[in-house]
Amino acid sequence: MKALIAVLGGDGIGPEVVAEGLRMLHAVAAAGGHDFTLHEFPFGGAAIDAHGDGLPPHTLAGCLAADAVLLGAIGGPKWGPAAPVRPEPALLRLRSELGVYANLRPITVLPALREASPLKAELLEGIDLLFVRELTGGIYFGRKWREGTTAFDECAYSVAEVERVTRVAGRLAEGRRGKITQVDKSNVLETSRLWREVSTRVIRDEFPGVALEHMLVDSAAMHLLRRPRDFDVVLTENLFGDILTDEASMLAGSLGVLPSAALGDGRRGLYEPIHGSAPDIAGRGIANPCGTLLSVALLLRHSLGLEAEALRVESAVRAAITDGARTADIAGSADNGASDAPPAPGVAGRPAVLSTRQMGDAVLQAFAALS
Repeated sequence: MKALIAVLGGDGIGPEVVAEGLRMLHAVAAAGGHDFTLHEFPFGGAAIDAHGDGLPPHTLAGCLAADAVLLGAIGGPKWGPAAPVRPEPALLRLRSELGVYANLRPITVLPALREASPLKAELLEGIDLLFVRELTGGIYFGRKWREGTTAFDECAYSVAEVERVTRVAGRLAEGRRGKITQVDKSNVLETSRLWREVSTRVIRDEFPGVALEHMLVDSAAMHLLRRPRDFDVVLTENLFGDILTDEASMLAGSLGVLPSAALGDGRRGLYEPIHGSAPDIAGRGIANPCGTLLSVALLLRHSLGLEAEALRVESAVRAAITDGARTADIAGSADNGASDAPPAPGVAGRPAVLSTRQMGDAVLQAFAALS
């Protein structure tokens, strides 16, 4: 098949991990006889420096013309709170312009990475949960202003916004274990009471085979660590989803291994690892590319309809990690000054610490072996 993919490396480690994602896309295209056209565009802080705008018009046009968008990460101290132009509004604007309102963040725990998690091993058995986070509404998109010494952030949701993302969660739950946990703060917030009312109606009327439970966000935060395998699909609003998915990443051992997909009503989606730009390790070649590689799998599945290829990429990541491939974030605190030189041998049974490129090599080798 033919596909046009917009590529936004962004800032910090973004370009480093996206480079491995591009290598995987080339491998998938070669293996399956596909024709992927990859167009790279400036985005985030790098675009601010070059064009004065985190989302320049030609970048937005390229994303709107694409079948899918692959993103690395944005931001850094250079564009902090005091900066006249910041990159974060560019990401919110891109999501809005693309109409990608449902953020899918799967959390699974590979047996080989149980020791990388701070949780006890017995709590990690059988975890397979999926966050469906509303992505273009709520407090992130509300009015923001100050009056004297007081600051305001407006949080608003409409019935239509809650309905559409609930339908996404319902469809996904039907293909999984058939359970949705809707997370809110309805004992305090009116927007949360709306979420409960609307999600209850949509699931009852349109997805009768799906079980729906409601949970307050503070309880959900506790139970994600206390009994994580009880969750199947977690449906929540923008702010709560942002926070809870970072917490849930510790189940898998690292933010570096987790992907995400942002979807709308069409097939075009925005795909990115859930980690940030990590400016403290940018340029050192030690970032974990697995979150990006797994985001490529989601891109293949949801935007291009290439399920077999998506499964093969996911299997390759799993095989490489199972065979002992490790970047520093999932191998403990060891830092071998990763480079393109052969990895240093493991210490006390710990796998060698690989560079970003070497980890990409390991996954590509596993991908080739699965042919």
